[in-house]
Amino acid sequence: MSNDSRPTKIKVQNLTRRFGSLLVLDNINFDVAEGEFLSIVGPTGCGKTTFLNCLSKLIPTSEGNIYIDGEEADPEKHNISFVFQEPTCLPWRTVRDNVAFGMEIKGFPPEKKQERLKHILDMVGLTDTAALYPNQVSASMEQRIAVARAFAVDPDLLLMDEPYGQLDVKLRYYLEDELIRLWQTLKSTVVFVTHNIEEAVYVAERILVLSNKPTKIKAEVLVDL
Repeated sequence: MSNDSRPTKIKVQNLTRRFGSLLVLDNINFDVAEGEFLSIVGPTGCGKTTFLNCLSKLIPTSEGNIYIDGEEADPEKHNISFVFQEPTCLPWRTVRDNVAFGMEIKGFPPEKKQERLKHILDMVGLTDTAALYPNQVSASMEQRIAVARAFAVDPDLLLMDEPYGQLDVKLRYYLEDELIRLWQTLKSTVVFVTHNIEEAVYVAERILVLSNKPTKIKAEVLVDL
């Protein structure tokens, strides 16, 4: 769909998902360029979260394929990070250890892990609170921890499911600015789901608009601000 000159990082072909006789996602096709920030918007209940779950391989597709760098997406081979609507911090780990958790799972060498951890903590302003536990910080800071953890693993694909939907407008703007800085600095490929058109325009380079179920891509909008 896009005329982006950057190499294709993600290719989605004929993505279809059924639950019994209910057709939720209907033959969806699109590409995401390397380092692109793509936003997905659509009406409530259209299947946006199901869409992300298929991209992340948390649930299988009924039909179609998802490719990363020309290979079929495989969570064991590719770094696919997911930031959920609600914070997902581990309560028994400090802020620092929560941010480092994904790198531990992926087997980052200790020196590389420490270097990247310091860089990410500095970027998101968590250095001074690194020794605290999730129950000692605010809900918005918990979500910042989740975002930092997702970026820390240098993901092939970063999926975000309305991560700031529960926050007030002023705080949301602040965290969106922080997200944009992270993306621009780390050059990650991001797919960001929201029902908020204003938010989509603010953070993304390109927007795909989904229809009601059975869900198709209704429109593509290039953001040029």
